[in-house]
Amino acid sequence: MGLELLINVRPHQTRVALLENGQLAELYVERRKDKHLLGNIYKGRVIRVLPGMQSAFVDIGYERSGFLFVNDMCTERLPWKEFEKTLLETLIQEEGELEIGSVETDRPVKERAIEDLLKEGQEIVVQVSKDPVGLKGPRLTCNVSLPGRHLVLMPTMNHVGVSKKIEDVAERERLRTIVSNLRKDNYGYIVRTASEGVEEEKLIREMEFLNTLWENIKIRMEKSGSPKLLYNELSISLRAVRDLFTMDVDKLIIDSQEEYQSILEFMDTFAPNLKANVEFYNKKEPLFDAYGIEIEINRALQRRVWLKSGGYIVIEPTEAFTAIDVNTGSFVGKRDLEDTIFKTNLEAAKEIAYQLRLRNIAGIVVIDFIDMQQQANREKLLEAFKEFLKKDRAKTTLSPISNLGLLEMTRKRTRANLYSIMTEPCPCCDGRGYVKSKSAITDDILRKIEDEAILNPGNSPIKCKVSKEMETYIKEEEHDVLLKLEKRLGRRIVIMGQGELHQEDFQIMS
Repeated sequence: MGLELLINVRPHQTRVALLENGQLAELYVERRKDKHLLGNIYKGRVIRVLPGMQSAFVDIGYERSGFLFVNDMCTERLPWKEFEKTLLETLIQEEGELEIGSVETDRPVKERAIEDLLKEGQEIVVQVSKDPVGLKGPRLTCNVSLPGRHLVLMPTMNHVGVSKKIEDVAERERLRTIVSNLRKDNYGYIVRTASEGVEEEKLIREMEFLNTLWENIKIRMEKSGSPKLLYNELSISLRAVRDLFTMDVDKLIIDSQEEYQSILEFMDTFAPNLKANVEFYNKKEPLFDAYGIEIEINRALQRRVWLKSGGYIVIEPTEAFTAIDVNTGSFVGKRDLEDTIFKTNLEAAKEIAYQLRLRNIAGIVVIDFIDMQQQANREKLLEAFKEFLKKDRAKTTLSPISNLGLLEMTRKRTRANLYSIMTEPCPCCDGRGYVKSKSAITDDILRKIEDEAILNPGNSPIKCKVSKEMETYIKEEEHDVLLKLEKRLGRRIVIMGQGELHQEDFQIMS
């Protein structure tokens, strides 16, 4: 069993699962009510220029303004070597581009200030390179990329690249020559892995399709005001077919008749040779249940992940970074301590690479491997981890393992991770991961009762509304303390349990 692509379609959401040897490797979720912006092209309006951050906020018609950094301006004005490649960088990383060219300029990037390039109220064409995450708006770029199945059109760049995953040198040169000879207006292209062995006529048709698409976008741009959506990226189902359904994938299974027909029509144009690998699933048992994916999704949200050896890793997402801790657990090994630790770390590294990809953990990641005494073992572990990460289509950068066993790395973020899609802060602890103890809450309540007695003197009872759990605790565990306080204040104290109150909430009344 190799690669399988499963698409589960429901009225409220669509989920795409990529299985490797029967195991869930990647999961994509798109809800109907949530706007997917990645890849969309807009005619926006600059609403604020920030010289101190060398960036600008652009109104694209979304609830939050998009963020445009100076290095994401068009490369016709900025040199390639200084260009932060956002969306294009992701495509190049996924396709393993052979080499990178350059664009000449007579002025270095460090002299090109954002305030010289953009003014408030200026209209500008931008593409979303990162979906909004949390309170952050979408990340924008002026360097448009239009992905097809075999090619990626880059109209703002004069460059042709070929996927490194096409290993045959002669085939790479054939594809490079075809695209270089056929391209017009010095448009740039990335030749994707799916192009391997594809005849020239098919590349010509796709190139014409992408060029026409870009020309239509430019026409809409000239006729439209701002903010305005100029190009809407494909649905998640069709994106999965375009980007994930290759010759390496044994079959694509989808449980929606409507989407099944849509995919077949899409493949008539872009991949007719793979239509036989598309299956419609119409059994009673839900598709994801039949393949055990629902169980895997629930496991992917757990904090602790057990290893087969008995060790485990703990994944702690924080606001600034994700911390991952490795522990030996019940694994005791068979030889010496160093060997046991190395084997645990090696098994953990493989699992961490898998979890990063499955949960789509991005940004800064700090991994606390178990400390190893031998430098050679640290180097072996690092090389093994790099090898495990090769299946990951997101760009990663790693630093050497420190003497303390810490490995710092980054993983490129383009979409929300599994936590933000499927979880929300706990209503009890507000995302802290803990609540005040009952004894500490009792102390707060008794202090507030004393304050109330001072502010509103008299003989009337002081009433305190608390949660049901706190009512039971105070009356059973703090009864003597309550009697002493009543005697000292000379007033009766009434504790009343309210089912709707949170454990930390209470109300004092005279």
